[in-house]
Amino acid sequence: MSFIEKGTDEQKKASFALFLGGFVTFATLYTTQPLMPLFSEQFGVSASAASLALSLSTGILSIAMIVAGALSDAFGKKKLMAVSMFAASIIGILTALSPTFWTLLAFRALLGIFLAGVPAIAMAYVSEEFNPKAIGSAMGLYISGTTIGGMSGRILTGLLTDIFNWRAALILIGCIALAASIVFLFTLPEPRHSAKKQPSLKKMIMTYRIHFYNRPLLAVVSFGFLLMGSFVTLYNYIGFLLSEPPYSLSQTLIGFIFIVFLTGTFSAVYMGKKADTYGNPLMLKWSISIMAAGAMLTLPAVLFIKIIGIALFTFGFFAAHSIASTWVGDYAGFNKTQASSIYLFLYYLGSSIVGSFGGWFWTHFHWVGVIGLILLLLTITIPLIFYAECHRPGVYCSLKKQKRSSAMDSA
Repeated sequence: MSFIEKGTDEQKKASFALFLGGFVTFATLYTTQPLMPLFSEQFGVSASAASLALSLSTGILSIAMIVAGALSDAFGKKKLMAVSMFAASIIGILTALSPTFWTLLAFRALLGIFLAGVPAIAMAYVSEEFNPKAIGSAMGLYISGTTIGGMSGRILTGLLTDIFNWRAALILIGCIALAASIVFLFTLPEPRHSAKKQPSLKKMIMTYRIHFYNRPLLAVVSFGFLLMGSFVTLYNYIGFLLSEPPYSLSQTLIGFIFIVFLTGTFSAVYMGKKADTYGNPLMLKWSISIMAAGAMLTLPAVLFIKIIGIALFTFGFFAAHSIASTWVGDYAGFNKTQASSIYLFLYYLGSSIVGSFGGWFWTHFHWVGVIGLILLLLTITIPLIFYAECHRPGVYCSLKKQKRSSAMDSA
């Protein structure tokens, strides 16, 4: 059975379908992020409580993906992704009808359950179906779909909220996601390298147990928690900062801040290709350094400098996420769906835990506290990169052994 080759019509169709999968996931998941200050005011809840409109979804999503990875073996990767996208689109529309904040949270929790069928399976699909030489660019295009989805959802939400209200915004975005789901269903090629298997709880536990004993893999998947925790924390509370004096920006203008996601659309593909050429470790270090520089640029009071900082931070994040996602497959070796599920479990768990915990830093230390938390998380990634690099299967370990042997021969 052949792989999906780079430059073929099949590769273009598959990449576009995966782009739509990323689009629907992020468009439906992050629509509530720019609305948090509005929820806090309309429903009379705190900033931390308002952040649950996103954190609850991502927290449940992180847990549900562990199960989704096993279910894909029984139902098929394409079928499960399509069902998840259709269900998430409909739930996104129903969320607009929420009469209370608690009803809204219930719908958002349900959204997290159904969205689980896309992210981990999409990553595994790329690892299994594409020619290894095309994986970096294919993963980058999928990640770029998440950036466009996240940007479109946030910008449309802010714009339509000012023109109509937040309920109309959620309905429109849900309809767009539904249309994208239909195109996905008829575009993505059927998997050829993954046979359907009956789900087995014992086998699932054994598979995850093997992965959890793989320490270099654990170092790589932990990037998900640290990177996404940093990213969501910045975007959760930048709306609160910009809605206050001296900025006092409207929902529309705050929403348009998310146009900087276009830098992530570019960086995911560009840095993914660079990683194919220069290696994942080097490009991951560069990407995280760019994130840190961008975060620090948001500290000055000048709005223009803040926006530049947010753009740099976003560029670095989506590049780092694209590279780390690809790196997971290198360390997993087998059962890549489950390995991807672990990465994304920590990815969305970071969004949920750190995203809400960041509210404490916002309340007590304002924006300086939020940036301090982000820089701490990014600093932790550095020793993990070096550990993973030194224990990577193949070239890095071999080179290390050769250096040791040369040193011993010289002695």
